[in-house]
Amino acid sequence: MLIYVLDMFGTAVFAASGVLMAGRLRMDPFGIVVLASVTAIGGGTIRDMALGATPVFWITDTSYLWVIFITCLIAMLAIRKPKQMPWYFLPVADAIGLAVFVAIGVEKALRFGASPMVAVIMGVMTGCGGGVIRDILAREIPMVLRTEVYATACILGGIVHTTALMLHVDASVATLAGVITTLTIRLAAIRWHLSLPTFIPRQ
Repeated sequence: MLIYVLDMFGTAVFAASGVLMAGRLRMDPFGIVVLASVTAIGGGTIRDMALGATPVFWITDTSYLWVIFITCLIAMLAIRKPKQMPWYFLPVADAIGLAVFVAIGVEKALRFGASPMVAVIMGVMTGCGGGVIRDILAREIPMVLRTEVYATACILGGIVHTTALMLHVDASVATLAGVITTLTIRLAAIRWHLSLPTFIPRQ
């Protein structure tokens, strides 16, 4: 139940990031909903299609769609009436949603008989896929392709999760370990502005 609640929280946060991006691009309300939706459920949709999990999760549980629509309405009103908000609120909330999304992706892939390596990939896809679609639609370089520690945190969290399960650790403990790993690395990257080295070919 806690994971489900956090999943809804992550959906709302990811949808809000899509609304903010749409606001910067001066999109109309339809464009805002589209960008918010692909950000919030795009990664999970790609995951389910890759695993052959039909119908995809938001078709069987429309709560995800309602969370997105409500978030769009609240976020659009908040943008029109901006208030002081700590700079770290959205990045930290995004980190929490990211960590939960990764864990859910790993668990679902394993339930469908995927190998640990594929499960980690599905976890990364769940956490990062929506943001990639959002950035592509916004004509920006996706965050996972930049130097920021984002996908790396997902990979390490997924590895901890699957490794714990292979060591026959209780499933709940393994999930929690994966979530904490992803969250800790992402929060450390936010706090200390950590980034990966860039590849620059010699001339």
